[in-house]
Amino acid sequence: MGLSCGIVGLPNVGKSTLFNALTAATVPVANYPFCTIDPHSGIVPVPDKRLDRLAELYRPKKVTPATVEFVDIAGLVKGASQGEGLGNQFLGHIRSVDLIVHVLRGFQDGEITHVHGEVNPVSDLEVIETELLLADLGSLTTRLPKFEKQWKTGGKEAEAQKSLIALILQGLESGRPAREISPDSLGDSFRRSLGLLTDKPALYVANVSESEMHAPSPRIESLERAVAERGGALIPICAKWEAEIAELPASERAVFLKELGLERSGLDRLAFEGYRSLGLVTFLTAGEMEVRAWPVLKGTPAPRAASEIHSDIERGFIRAEVMRYEDLDRLGSEKLVKEKGLLRLEGKEYVIQDGDVVYFRFHV
Repeated sequence: MGLSCGIVGLPNVGKSTLFNALTAATVPVANYPFCTIDPHSGIVPVPDKRLDRLAELYRPKKVTPATVEFVDIAGLVKGASQGEGLGNQFLGHIRSVDLIVHVLRGFQDGEITHVHGEVNPVSDLEVIETELLLADLGSLTTRLPKFEKQWKTGGKEAEAQKSLIALILQGLESGRPAREISPDSLGDSFRRSLGLLTDKPALYVANVSESEMHAPSPRIESLERAVAERGGALIPICAKWEAEIAELPASERAVFLKELGLERSGLDRLAFEGYRSLGLVTFLTAGEMEVRAWPVLKGTPAPRAASEIHSDIERGFIRAEVMRYEDLDRLGSEKLVKEKGLLRLEGKEYVIQDGDVVYFRFHV
């Protein structure tokens, strides 16, 4: 399934530097606003050590990780919802992604200008959130007359839609993003059709200096508190380090990370957290030809998960033969898993769990 994360923030916070390190791209980086105008995208593998272990056991010809697309979106400025900067063009690019990654500047550098004259990541975050709130408020207010005409036909669905719109408008007017406003029994389809920017899940990244990776400054501590109040977690990243890590051969990265005092790169954590925040789980397929990770939404039944491999498998689904990765890892072979009676046969109602190693039986 296609998954995309939009990297957003004020100009000159390090978005493109981060994007380049994340995707090994060559997006222009310069010390002036709107160096990035058109969005750039890159596909990033989701780190998963389970694939390495399965590759040891099956010796496949190919190993394919799950992936996430990251999109580098032009810098936002105060007044974007009213057309300032790149205005509607910027907001339109955000509407097309599944998750928003807020990149906030924590580093001090006199040679890199800040559009507001000072480094204050909490204030920067508030500017971005306000513009997204205003954009959603304007969008719903503009569309309200059309909705009201539709609601005149009456019925339970119309009443549910009317109630949901009222709740969201009330929340937006009080400064609450739509994602914090619980949906009613209407379901997700109408809500998704609204295309609200603040209904998208969000991640928060602080681009910090080398010294702040191990000793956060007071402004980063303030940002951590602000993010926690929003129900999120802050991911500190030194874009300069990440750029250096990205240039190293894979075999040398672990050594460099250890020298830096890091367990894993910030970009690995970002890719993982982005994947998790989208409400995904991973099932795995393993054999001599390929070991592969497949992302599906949590709660996906087995036939629907099978369609990620091929639509014919869903259409002709018979059963799913399921092993837990933990059992396969512990016992060391599929044969031993079967001998221990740990291979399960599951039907159409089975809901795929994270870490399932699955073989689908089907007939068309």
